[in-house]
Amino acid sequence: MCGRYALNTTPRTIAGLFDLDTTPNLPPRYNIAPTQDAAVVRHGAEGRALDFLRWGLVPSWAKDNSMAARMINARAETVAQKPSFRSAFHKRRCLVPADGFYEWRGAKGAKTPYRILNPDRGVFAFAGLWERWEKGDGEPLESFTIITTEANGKLAPLHARMPVILDPADFDCWLSPDLAANDAQALLCPAPDDAVEFHVVSKHVNNARNDDPGCIEPLSEDQDSD
Repeated sequence: MCGRYALNTTPRTIAGLFDLDTTPNLPPRYNIAPTQDAAVVRHGAEGRALDFLRWGLVPSWAKDNSMAARMINARAETVAQKPSFRSAFHKRRCLVPADGFYEWRGAKGAKTPYRILNPDRGVFAFAGLWERWEKGDGEPLESFTIITTEANGKLAPLHARMPVILDPADFDCWLSPDLAANDAQALLCPAPDDAVEFHVVSKHVNNARNDDPGCIEPLSEDQDSD
């Protein structure tokens, strides 16, 4: 799964990578957690747009938004069939920018956090879905989920799953509302082993209230991550 990630790359870099018309107002984030608002790129009326949506998808048919915390990830193998994700998979796909994500390894109660990042320190684009929920009394809620697939060989020792990381050459296809479901499904595969690397970080990241550079500072394997 993907339960925490970061995005602290400069807005100018994000605008260039995702071909945005304007440079977004994008404060650095080091520990994005479920149910928080985060940046996604989606297809808009005038091209690509970066918007802030709630992490944890709430289907349009849900009675309330309480299921959001359980819908932070969608499995690539079943995303086209699951009622919670099926409509969004066909019509509302998005890109989720990230420059790293976290996984934990070890015994329960003593797990070590790791940061997974691009070897060239570039930005990942996770395959995502978004949805609009309008049954509340207030403003409509727009939310998103990150699609995961089986881990590649590099990450398998850390976790069995990883986010689907899309190549820039596939951005247009993924965002297109005209993309056939079978073609979208074909993009949902593990990234090559050389597309990721990882290092130990402090348990400072364990607390979702901590959102500062201390979350991404690398430690050596023999250092105490506390």
